[in-house]
Amino acid sequence: MRFISHGIALGIVTGLLTTSAYAAPYTLTIFHTNDLHGRTDHYPQLITTLAEARKRFGDGLLLDAGDIFSGTLYFTEHRGQDAVKFMNLMGYDAFVPGNHEFDLGDPEKGHKALAAFFAAADFPILGANLDFSTSEEFADQLGESISVEPQPGHLYDGIVVEHAGQRIGIFGLSTPSSNTVSSPGNVTISDYREAAEAMVAEFEAQGIDKIVALTHMGYDSDPSMGNDLLLAQHVEGVDVIIGGHSHTRLETPVMLIENDRGEPMAPAVIGQAGEYGQYLGVVQVTFDDNGNVLEANGELLATDEREPDADAAALLAPYTAKIEEVRDTLVGARVVSALPNPRHGNGDEQSVRADETALGNLIADGQLEAARRVEPKTVLAIQNSGGIREPIAQGDVSVGELVAVQPFGNRLALVRVTGAELLETFEIGLANAPIESGGFLQVSNGIELVYDSRQPVGKRVVSLKVTQDGTLQPVDPEHTYIIATNHFTAAGGDSHIALEAAYEDGRSTIVGNTDWEMLRDYMVSLGDVDYQVEGRIVDLAKQ
Repeated sequence: MRFISHGIALGIVTGLLTTSAYAAPYTLTIFHTNDLHGRTDHYPQLITTLAEARKRFGDGLLLDAGDIFSGTLYFTEHRGQDAVKFMNLMGYDAFVPGNHEFDLGDPEKGHKALAAFFAAADFPILGANLDFSTSEEFADQLGESISVEPQPGHLYDGIVVEHAGQRIGIFGLSTPSSNTVSSPGNVTISDYREAAEAMVAEFEAQGIDKIVALTHMGYDSDPSMGNDLLLAQHVEGVDVIIGGHSHTRLETPVMLIENDRGEPMAPAVIGQAGEYGQYLGVVQVTFDDNGNVLEANGELLATDEREPDADAAALLAPYTAKIEEVRDTLVGARVVSALPNPRHGNGDEQSVRADETALGNLIADGQLEAARRVEPKTVLAIQNSGGIREPIAQGDVSVGELVAVQPFGNRLALVRVTGAELLETFEIGLANAPIESGGFLQVSNGIELVYDSRQPVGKRVVSLKVTQDGTLQPVDPEHTYIIATNHFTAAGGDSHIALEAAYEDGRSTIVGNTDWEMLRDYMVSLGDVDYQVEGRIVDLAKQ
């Protein structure tokens, strides 16, 4: 079956897999997962599903397309060491880091948790456009460019594996957006197309004509950052792409047969398995004797339809007991009125990524309170909206709720900026308004921001006032202000290049606790928490 989507010719295979479909010369079977995001409790059912899939479809490669880190208390407590035990148990053949693997990057300590995750892995880590060589914590894990005998826990551009007597080349690609949405630090991320072309050339030079790209770039994500469709269209020689990042649920593999110019191309097959371990993906690709793709079949196997593996459930139990103990601990604060975290994608008219919210106000006020204990002259705090993940219900507040709100473990940073840089920072935060953006800034009390989303990007701030000497005063472009934010935003996260410039200039200092701990301490100081939208941020276009 063929159809045209966004001007791209696609071949889609439907129906269940059957043994007779794989009689032609050679069929490569791949089982795959992506974007688990700390859902360690899903592994017991994944293990059952994988065992069933291996019985049904035969031997195959097992690949994960990234973002094991961040999202739940499992990750907050165990930093990936729980997940890697289950990945080892399942027998993964390769893993590509996603953007969230870099969430715990620290300007001073680097990527200690990620290095420990790699060291514990019984599988190789792939990243042809990732350079770990200047981060000393990975020094003992660096491997050659392409390995035919990959070592567990080592870093490679690509590897060669054997499957049913055939040599398969596999290489990794990770999204360049990590530079703005995470904290890669000294890990550098290069152009994905150049890296892919180099990998194809190296594999073909070794006589390998069946090539798999294991990617964390998204199926059809931001074209400026690259995605799987663009990779397939632009890099000849990539036969199969197993992807992640966009959390796309491809019920059956997608086969591209035309490039971006509408011209015929050698078929390329793409698979992605949704999110959170809800599915195990199965892709089977049949090649002719020259390594050309003849056909592709596949499906997603729903893990919630399977019983948890008994041994894996027993292995999970102590990890769950630990996070339940932490999750259920009450912090000593009570929310009077529920604090929603609205998103347009959920059908809400307002969005935390485009509008002031009561929860955003609370978080920013907590940061300001913590900052002033260190530096009393701090005038304001800002919180990137992409770092606010869940609402808080009415009633007594638990640790688990707060970690769910701010799961990334970002630390408080104090930044010295000029008024001009502060104005530029808000212009950057408003660049996509009224469309959602993780870089939209929630603000602390004592700020009055008026803007007009109808105006050109870069000219949207109508007025910005901050409290000084007890009164609201317009920001002076020539004056220097001390502001507070999380270290991710301070280092340029979510495209905040004005803050990044201050960071690189040595005007940013990390202080204090992690984000959710600051929120906890501030809520405890209040006791009864009653927050509302106050008009701190006003869009004239909505008046």
